[in-house]
Amino acid sequence: MRKETTQIFLVALVIFITATLRVVNAEAHLYNLVPVAALGLFSGSILQNKRWAYTIPLAAMLLSDLGLALFTHIQGFYGISQIVNYLALALITWMGTRLHKRNMLNIAGYTLSGSLIFFLLSNFGTWLGGYYAYSFAGLTECFTMALPFYKSEMATSFFVNSLFGDLIFSGIAFGLFALLTQKRQLARIR
Repeated sequence: MRKETTQIFLVALVIFITATLRVVNAEAHLYNLVPVAALGLFSGSILQNKRWAYTIPLAAMLLSDLGLALFTHIQGFYGISQIVNYLALALITWMGTRLHKRNMLNIAGYTLSGSLIFFLLSNFGTWLGGYYAYSFAGLTECFTMALPFYKSEMATSFFVNSLFGDLIFSGIAFGLFALLTQKRQLARIR
């Protein structure tokens, strides 16, 4: 197999696995455990071709939204708040393009920041979706209602799962990448 064909296959596989995990986890009520934001951060940081860096996480999200709509009771497409979620994912991918010094502290910081940004923007999208009054008071109420929701028993289904999934995936992805890069460099020396 040519190198380009292998890369395309790997990209398609990552998109498919991420999308499938998101649909399966939603059916198992393990919401947001799939680290799509971490995938954006990783691809933004690692991939030289920035078009692919944005395509991979956004395609995984789109494919999983389609899967949710077709194969689950969950609404896959849900209006303006979904657009905000896609923009949040693109912003997190952009953050990944700024992650040049890849050490454990920086990766953890970017991952935590990405999860927090997604939380803030997705709740802002909920407000834009008309679930609360279009005023500062409505926006405040939206975030006020989100905080106990994420602190309750449902926390394991949303923000905590998102944060946990992002931290685990980032650790594994960046760790494996560093290991493979190091092995490749050692092979060149020999």
